[in-house]
Formats: sequence, C-alpha cells, structure tokens
Amino acid sequence: MENWENKHIVFFDGDCGVCNFWVQWILERDTKDKFMFASLQSDFGQQFLSERGLETKEFNTMYLWKPGKFYLIKSRAVLKIAGLLGGIYQLLSIGNILPGFLSDKLYDVISRNRMKLANQKCYLPDQHQKKKFIQI
Repeated sequence: MENWENKHIVFFDGDCGVCNFWVQWILERDTKDKFMFASLQSDFGQQFLSERGLETKEFNTMYLWKPGKFYLIKSRAVLKIAGLLGGIYQLLSIGNILPGFLSDKLYDVISRNRMKLANQKCYLPDQHQKKKFIQI
C-alpha cells in the first residue's frame, strides 16, 4: 500500500452509486497521483470520524483530509479537489466566492437525493487504482 500520509484522502459513502461515480471520476483525472480514497464505512473511515467527534452512522458528507494539515467537508472539499486536479477543473474554484453555507446548501440537496440519482452499477477499480484505496 502506498504511503497515505503524504496524500489527500477522500472519504466517501462506499454504498452510494453517485459517490462511487465521483471517486471514479477523480481517479481518472488524478494524473499527479495526489489522492487516495477510503469509504466512510471502512475501519479507517470510522476511525477518522470518531477521532474528530463526527457522525459515524450517517454517510452523507464527503471529507477531504490532508493528514497533519486540514480536513474539509461538503462543498469546500469538492472545490479543493477540483483545484488540486488542476487544469480546467481549477475553474471550479470560482465557487469559493460563495459563502460556505450557500454552497453547502446545494451540496446537501444533491446529497439528500443522491440515491435517486445513482445508477447502482458496481464500480470495480483496476489494479493501479486499487492501490489508492486504504484498506486498514
């Protein structure tokens, strides 16, 4: 397993088709190998949540964590991911001009309806991508 302590870790709902779609989307665009992934339901995800006093049974929030530096949630996590991907995706950083509570409202609407939006196809990562999932 790669050294996850030097990466940006995306925590996501492992049972959500929309979440899995976005994980796959990030994987395909992570040309600089900046990200690793862990489901919130995993032991690693549960430890992350517990250590911060966050909800451990509801998985409707995406987290982005840079160990030893920061963690971001919801829309701020999404905007940071786009910025880290670089290129054309950095244009999404214009969303930072919105107050967090407004962009998080949009995030929450999508989150509440994600199961309806999800195409419940099973996503299977390739061998290279499997290395980017934390299995602790």
